[in-house]
Amino acid sequence: MRRFLRSGPDPERERLKRELFQFNKTVEHGFPHQPSALGYSPSLRLLAIGTRSGAIKSAPSYGAPGVEFMGLHRENNAVVQIHFLLGQCQLVTLLDDNSLHLWSLKVKAGVSELQEEESFTLRSPPGAAPSATQITVVLPHSSRELLYLGTESGDVFVVQLPAFRALEDKTVSSDAVLQRLPEEARHRRVFEMVEALQEHPRDPNQILVGYSRGLVVVWDLRGSRVLYHFLSSQQLENVCWQRDGCLIVSCHSDGSYCQWPVSGDVQQPEPLPSYMPYGPFPCKAITKIFWLTTKKGLPFTIFQGGMPRASYGDRHCISVIHGSQQTAFDFTSRVIDFTVLAEADPTAAFDDPYALVVLAEEELVVIDLKVAGWPLVQPPYLASLHCSAITCSHHVSNIPLKLWERVITAGSRQSTQFSSMEWPIDGGTNLAPAPPQRDLLLTGHEDGTVRFWDASGVCLRLLYKLSTVPVFLTDADPNESLHTQGEDEWPPLRKVGSFDPYSDDPRLGIQKIFLCKYSGYLAVAGTAGQVLVLELNDEAAEHTVEQVEADLLQDQEGYRWKGHERLCAAGPVHFEPGFQPFVLVQCQPPAVVTSLALHSEWRLVAFGTSHGFGLVDHQQRRQVFVKCTLHPSDQLALEGPLSRVKSLKKSLRQSFRRIRRSRASTRKRRPAGLPGEVRHEVPEAKTERAGLQNMELAPVQRKIEARSAEDSFTGFVRTLYFADTYLRDSSRHCPSLWAGTNGGTVYAFSLRVPPAERRMDEPVRAEQTKEIQLMHRAPVVGILVLDGHSVPLPEPLEVAHDLSKSPDMQGSHQLLVVSEEQFKVFTLPKVSAKLKLKLTALEGSRVRRVSVAHFGSCRTEDYGEHHLAVLTNLGDVQVVSLPLLKPQVRFSCIRREDVSGIASCVFTKYGQGFYLISPSEFERFSLSTKWLVEPRCLVESAETKNHSCPHNGAGHEKAVGRARNSGSQSDGEERMPGPVMEHALLNDERVLKEIQSTLEGDRACRSYGDWHSRRMAVGYSLSNGGGK
Repeated sequence: MRRFLRSGPDPERERLKRELFQFNKTVEHGFPHQPSALGYSPSLRLLAIGTRSGAIKSAPSYGAPGVEFMGLHRENNAVVQIHFLLGQCQLVTLLDDNSLHLWSLKVKAGVSELQEEESFTLRSPPGAAPSATQITVVLPHSSRELLYLGTESGDVFVVQLPAFRALEDKTVSSDAVLQRLPEEARHRRVFEMVEALQEHPRDPNQILVGYSRGLVVVWDLRGSRVLYHFLSSQQLENVCWQRDGCLIVSCHSDGSYCQWPVSGDVQQPEPLPSYMPYGPFPCKAITKIFWLTTKKGLPFTIFQGGMPRASYGDRHCISVIHGSQQTAFDFTSRVIDFTVLAEADPTAAFDDPYALVVLAEEELVVIDLKVAGWPLVQPPYLASLHCSAITCSHHVSNIPLKLWERVITAGSRQSTQFSSMEWPIDGGTNLAPAPPQRDLLLTGHEDGTVRFWDASGVCLRLLYKLSTVPVFLTDADPNESLHTQGEDEWPPLRKVGSFDPYSDDPRLGIQKIFLCKYSGYLAVAGTAGQVLVLELNDEAAEHTVEQVEADLLQDQEGYRWKGHERLCAAGPVHFEPGFQPFVLVQCQPPAVVTSLALHSEWRLVAFGTSHGFGLVDHQQRRQVFVKCTLHPSDQLALEGPLSRVKSLKKSLRQSFRRIRRSRASTRKRRPAGLPGEVRHEVPEAKTERAGLQNMELAPVQRKIEARSAEDSFTGFVRTLYFADTYLRDSSRHCPSLWAGTNGGTVYAFSLRVPPAERRMDEPVRAEQTKEIQLMHRAPVVGILVLDGHSVPLPEPLEVAHDLSKSPDMQGSHQLLVVSEEQFKVFTLPKVSAKLKLKLTALEGSRVRRVSVAHFGSCRTEDYGEHHLAVLTNLGDVQVVSLPLLKPQVRFSCIRREDVSGIASCVFTKYGQGFYLISPSEFERFSLSTKWLVEPRCLVESAETKNHSCPHNGAGHEKAVGRARNSGSQSDGEERMPGPVMEHALLNDERVLKEIQSTLEGDRACRSYGDWHSRRMAVGYSLSNGGGK
């Protein structure tokens, strides 16, 4: 019993922990998943997006870069409409449960926060059908006190703001409108649902009401009478009122739009000649239209839909017509909504539109209407991260200025097709200090591209895009362009947007990325065993990429690859300025590359697959060695991720073996109860337990069961690591390469790298020196060497650039091997076990990600510690101390069912992390008190800027659910439920499934469903910390 006892916590250490560690989820990068509504405030110059995915809906507001808010509704319903109140820092949202919500941007402690003020549901009168009050249209009145609500019954209800008090005496019922229509208009069935509500641009006492059957009336609010009525023969979709109020434009279900003059007391029962832009054949409905005047006299006509039904009915188009210019912008995903940015002053004579903002299902597109050709405006945020599915990610901290500028220069040459217009949605003020350092987030994609993102601050901005496709011969035609079309073609379609979910060849998918920020060397590995080594070149070049073939099977008999074929390299290729490949390593068999390491000082690149690993000298363009790690039972490793061949007999045998192991462990397990509880207790034991009730017990460590060597994928190489350490003896250190496999084996190779003056003349030599087999055979997920001061060895070239202290090569070095189930420290060069830490989660916790991070103190500027940041399969993040392997803190971060979110997680060098919460969004979190990147901004209305900031409401405020920053969430706090992601990441989906099935004994529960946006804050505070 005494071995379970430990001393209480050290108060000094606990204080230091509070200064070093704190868990926060800070900001979401990317494009909102499953958007459903768009709102824009011309006076505030803010954009709002509502979503429909998941259990909790959000209404993010975006302005100038860095100005960002998040609000979440308590209800589990989609956002249908968003409307800003004129000139106010307030907006109203309509959910699909027919509820209305009032939100306010309030200033607290110098920053704005988005808070929910009131909510309201329009109730049906007694005995009426529920659809009688189903809201279809919302119109915030310019008085800022009233909200007009059009319904399916044809009635228009009025509620007073901000209390959402229904004003029954102001209701515009369909019966009242019918009674005030001329006799000739009453006999027709003109009333159904309200499709449109518009306020008169010049007279706030008039509103336009459009009904689905084609009737449009102008209603006088003071006299409760119909001023004008217009009746169309086609079903009404939407209306637009010209700025001077003299013309109404209606769009209809047959793909036409009509113009209705409004002048004096003269009724105009018939419209001007209707126009069908893409007729005369049957067309789809025009669902929304803008008619905008200009000083030059020619109006802009902008509408959604209206395409010929037979030939182009499946296109998602928005057409812009201005004089003789006409373009149908063709989007690759469904258009949710759009708006036009024009003159914000309501008293101005002309609209003068300058930008078209389109919210598509997968991206936000802004089009410059001022420049000929109407080019796109590059967005500084809301980037479409998933323009091609993300397959892997890699973070690099503290980029040198020279490399940063070269990457930006290369990226700027790729952006010549964009407009030079400044981002037009620039409301609010970003109060965040400049980022203390430059960080890059690299994402690999299914289409063979690597994108470089500026991850220094709140906005994730695309800097540069690298494509590996030109290196290989594919079925794609390089001359084919989706964005070009003949001048005489009709309709005048033009592809826009970056979202392109289709890949020419699944073998092009990027699986691993490694960037050396000091030398500019980049290694990229793919699905078909291809490894490219690239260097940054400021000039365009044309050359043939030299190829090195690595046969990992080494001609062993009895093995036959059943997967996909290798990619064939092309001949001389023209490369644009930027990263240009100069070496292609092709693994045989062409399996998915599962691990990658690059040492830019030694000019070596190491790679691993499910068959083995190898080392290539990319300076001499030659192979150094290959090592086959296949076990005789690893037949599944030869089938490949794209193969359908599988041994049913072997699968059944493995399944029954897992069942037997599960039953055996169940019989040995204690009955449910407290961790320290036993089945039968003698009196002495009871007395001792009673005396220890108030003492802290050491956690019970889960027994680690040895795995069979016959399990599949034991040769799967999980990690590779370069180190200059003592491998042969304690007197001389030498370069070395370490490799860890899925079967718990660690291989160590000593390397002989010629000196610089003879580097091209003499070959690099390698010799296997050590081989460590972990007894429990758990997969090795991390390898690290500590110097004589127990500090991790610096990165290649880090010491040469005076960015790190030289490692201590006098004292004895230590080897840390991290498997899925334990951490173990060995002494070098004898490789004798020194200490270990087994995971203590009774529910079967296993390490999924591990990385060394530096945690700085928030109180003492020059104090910091190196520790391990660990992510488990339960979604918990932990910090484990070095070199004593003492658990420091543990927080709940990702739901355990979210397999893809856990697989996508990447840690930074300073205690932050990223993981995908949806196919299009990264969640950013921090374990450090010093390094926080989160929004901090201020939005003021025109009145607030001119006067002192008023206090909205009478005092009571409703908190909005849960704050985004979850603080120091403890182990016992409940995790939010939710579905998991639909796409496998980092490796092929079948490989991930098979690995998890083999390693965990049972397949994780996967409920493939809609993603949901989680933990979104009402308002945040932004602090970039004080670190360097």
